[in-house]
Amino acid sequence: MKALILIFLTLCFCVLSLLAIAHEGHEAAPSAQVALQPAKGTHDAKTWFTDTPLQDQNGDTLRFYSDALHNRVVLLNVIFTRCNDACPLITRKLKEVRALLGDKAAGITFISLTSDPLRDTPAVLKAYTLEQGADDPHWLFLTGDKAQIDLVLGRIGQIVPTPEQHSTQLIVGDVANKRWSKIRPDAPAAAIAQRLQLLTMPVAGR
Repeated sequence: MKALILIFLTLCFCVLSLLAIAHEGHEAAPSAQVALQPAKGTHDAKTWFTDTPLQDQNGDTLRFYSDALHNRVVLLNVIFTRCNDACPLITRKLKEVRALLGDKAAGITFISLTSDPLRDTPAVLKAYTLEQGADDPHWLFLTGDKAQIDLVLGRIGQIVPTPEQHSTQLIVGDVANKRWSKIRPDAPAAAIAQRLQLLTMPVAGR
């Protein structure tokens, strides 16, 4: 009987841990770490991710693949600034990850894409970065026309009907070597930092 109670309490704890990071409307991140795969037959990363022009938090226009992804180790996630729970929590977690990376942080680009481009202008994103203490030259907060954002979000498997329904999962990748995986946002900051550090290491045989 005691064993059954212990199992029940453990399950409750796991469920509550998940709910703590994703509020109603956000899609809970899957538990498995799944490789990000482009469409079958698509081998050119620039063609797949597209060079869609987007604007960063400073109002500068960047091409998504050539300026934000090409030959970089990256962490991508989706936010919207009106979010009062999961998004700022995850942003603070990623700020902690950057601190843990230390000297390696300069070689890793974080890219936070808004799911609410109609409201999240570059100026609004800039204010958000300052509020969250995430104003970092190696951390891009990207917005654009809704059609542009929808295209880019679709290419990373994150297209959603409303801003609130975006996934909270994190996507990490070594773009040059086509190594991609997804990480739960409630993973410890140290574990996320370690995964990113592994992606900065040379690939054997290359």
